[in-house]
Formats: sequence, structure tokens, C-alpha cells
Amino acid sequence: MKITTLNALVAAIEEGSLRGAARRVGVSQPALTKMVRELEIELETNLLMRTSRGVQPTAQGKVLYERAVRANRELRAAVDEIHQMDGRLVGELHLGAVPVAVMLLIPETLRTFVRDFPGIKLRVSEELYVAQLHKLRSGEVDITIGGIPDDLATGEFHIEPLMETTMVPAVRKGSPWTKARRLSDLQSAQWVYTGSTSESGYAKLLFEHHGLSAPAVGATVNSTLALLSLACSGDYVALMPLQIARLPFVSQFLSIIELEEGGYPLQVGAILRSDSVPSAVLRHLMAHLHRAAHQVKKGNIPLLELPVGQI
Repeated sequence: MKITTLNALVAAIEEGSLRGAARRVGVSQPALTKMVRELEIELETNLLMRTSRGVQPTAQGKVLYERAVRANRELRAAVDEIHQMDGRLVGELHLGAVPVAVMLLIPETLRTFVRDFPGIKLRVSEELYVAQLHKLRSGEVDITIGGIPDDLATGEFHIEPLMETTMVPAVRKGSPWTKARRLSDLQSAQWVYTGSTSESGYAKLLFEHHGLSAPAVGATVNSTLALLSLACSGDYVALMPLQIARLPFVSQFLSIIELEEGGYPLQVGAILRSDSVPSAVLRHLMAHLHRAAHQVKKGNIPLLELPVGQI
């Protein structure tokens, strides 16, 4: 099985057409079709389905596609690591991070890291609920920065604590829910849940932490913009990190609900796979993350210092 033929299959599935795949790989369409056919003959199965709209993978094709993508990722990482061992600090790192990390830790981390290691490309993906660690497990991201879940499997991951935060309920300015003083008062409110399903997110954990059943799901979102938009424009209650709720461009639209129970304490940390040895570049990144966290603890947070009109 050749890497070139695997790449042809990956391109065909991701482009959705043989013509687009051929253009991406840099060969003629008949040549690309031949490469995919070689794989099908070798495996004695069909990998692609031809439709009026292009091509789609069969069940067998999906299996091979996922493994091929993972293999390509591992090969690129191996090449980067070999270069780094030879003293050439080049390559790419993919970070998954929650909003509080994106706003408070990532800017300072990137500022100092990129200055020291200009040959390393950093890619940041926002993840609202880090309990979903499938991207880290599959190797889609090299490191995850966010809240450390209580049910994190022991031995599967390595954790480095960075900073602490508190998840607090917030609503639009003038909302009647601002008068709530106990968490039970908010049980009938419409909550914005964060994550991929209504079973995920810190709102559910907050209520369960105090022995209460989870409140009604008003909406489920997986982006910071959607969370803020719903909370600012309706009577939804949203749970968000205290540092974000206090940002000038947020606090002019939202009010924190002062509850007797307080909020949901959360430790933010860096999570890595235990079954892989961190590369030299990843260890350097960790050092810069710790430095950025130290700046946050000291209160050196540019976003908190900017007047509203400058944000």
C-alpha cells in the first residue's frame, strides 16, 4: 500500500469529486482514478461510491480514510521531531482551547513563543467543553487547554494545572433573573448549554454539584459568539468564566447573578496524552503557557485594561 495512493483516496473523499482530488494531488483525473482503483484491487473491496454529485466513501472507505489521515499526521510529526532533534526547531503544533484560555492565556503564550520559535506554526481551535477529548485521543490536536474534568480517566492523560477560574451565571442587563439569590431560583430559567449535546457543559455540573436536577435547555451552542449573543439578546442564563464575564465589552451587556452558592470552581490546565513523549517544542510551549498563566495571576491581562471603545 503506497502513501501516494492513500493520499489520492484522502483527497477524493475530502474534495467529494475525482476532478477536485486530481487537481489537489497534481495529477490527471484518469491517473487519480487508477490510484484509487489500485487500492480497491489490493483490498478487494469498494472504497468509493460514485453519485450524481461526485464521490462518497463506502463504510470500508471511511475506515481506511480515518487511518490514512492519522498515519499522515504521525508521519508529519515524526519528520518535525527528527528536525527538532537535529536542532532545527520547525514544524506545527495544534492547540485545542476553551474560551477563557483563548482570551487570557493564548495571546501572551503566542506572543512570546512565536518570538522565540518563529519556525513553529501554531494552530488554535476553540473548544467549549474540554471533557470531550476525542480530538486529543485521536491526535487531531497536540495539546488541550481548558477545564480539567472530574471524570478524566486516570493514566490516560498527563495534566499540568495552569490557573483557576469560577464559572458564574450571567444574563442580559435588566433581566428579571438578576434578582435570583439561590441556584434553585434559576431552575425554571432557560439555560444556554455549551457542548455538542444537552448532556454536556458546566451548567449541568453546577446544578448536580448542589444536589439539584439540571435546568431546562434553552439552547445548545458550541461557540463563544453564540453563547454571548443568546445571553445578551434574550432571557437566557449562561454560565461563563468569571474573567470573561468581567471583560469590559461583555460586562456592558451582561450582569453576573450573585448567588449564595457562588459559582462552579474550575481548574484550567494543559492536558496531553500520556502514551506519547512530548517533543522538545511541546515542552517549550508548556513553559510559555506557565509564564502566561503567571501573568494572569498577577493581573497583567491586556483585555481587562482596555477601555470599551478600544475593543
